[in-house]
Amino acid sequence: MNARDLMTTAVVSVSPETPAREIAHILLEKGISAVPVIDATGAPIGMVSEGDLIGRSDADREARRDWWLELLAEGENLSPEFLGQLRAQNRIARDVMATPIVSIGEEAEVSEIARLLATHRIKRVPVVRDGHIVGIVSRADLLRGLAASRPAAGAATASTGAGFFAWIDRQYRNHRHAEPAPGPAGVRAVPDEPRTPADDFRALVRDHERGEAQHREEERRAAVLRRQHEVKELIDHHVGDAMWRGMLHNARLAAERGQTESMLLRFPSQLCSDHGRAINTDEPNWPATLRGEAAELYLRWEHDLKPNGFHLAARILDYPGGMPGDVGLFLVWGE
Repeated sequence: MNARDLMTTAVVSVSPETPAREIAHILLEKGISAVPVIDATGAPIGMVSEGDLIGRSDADREARRDWWLELLAEGENLSPEFLGQLRAQNRIARDVMATPIVSIGEEAEVSEIARLLATHRIKRVPVVRDGHIVGIVSRADLLRGLAASRPAAGAATASTGAGFFAWIDRQYRNHRHAEPAPGPAGVRAVPDEPRTPADDFRALVRDHERGEAQHREEERRAAVLRRQHEVKELIDHHVGDAMWRGMLHNARLAAERGQTESMLLRFPSQLCSDHGRAINTDEPNWPATLRGEAAELYLRWEHDLKPNGFHLAARILDYPGGMPGDVGLFLVWGE
């Protein structure tokens, strides 16, 4: 059961400029205790209740009888001083409404509505669709709906009005527990222990952790796809003369800065035929595992630079997930 099943759709509302006196007449005429305040777009922006009109201080409560008496008097004589004070206030809905307003969607479940009423100590909550109010669910609506779905519980609650919030709390704790299904030969399973609000919080934590794990797995898969794409490009890419001269120029600049090596290329370990295992374990045959662009760089070094005293080194640069990640191919001239 959700808000759509419970809500009252004949919503009586007022505008932010409606005089407080007129709101009081509406409450009396309609037999309700509060009205939502709706802006020009039809969105609820506040709620005006009987308590908001009268006020909540001791002095305001003292004047409560006279307020309603004046409204009901239909022209009978009342204290001129009181009436003068009342009329001098010139309050409108915007001045007295309670904000911010708590609202729900049409799919809100009974447990959620009950929790809102209990948590915020309110008697009713607007139902909105696309930002516009389409109904209101009050305590009475909630009780009628719950009584219809759980006759025994509803009857007990109706007979003990003072226990409403305690009953609401029990509904919240148990709202996710369906009746246990019959077992073999009609034997009913033992129901689980009732859930508590703390159980729901722990469930939220577990949901978050599952979401994070799923997010990490999606990122891992995306990284694998990126690596595969990079490897394909590096295998298909060739080291031209201009690129080679640029690498040697960068190496010379590194030497001028006092450095003894320069990284010629950084590439995914998947470009190696053994995914970087030989480089990681410093095996002498690691050059044989190179492919694509890395293999071409090795051959250029072997032909052009090795005879002139330059060395070539390969190192694993990172270890994502504990496995070899990127490989750096370095031109070395230091002792």
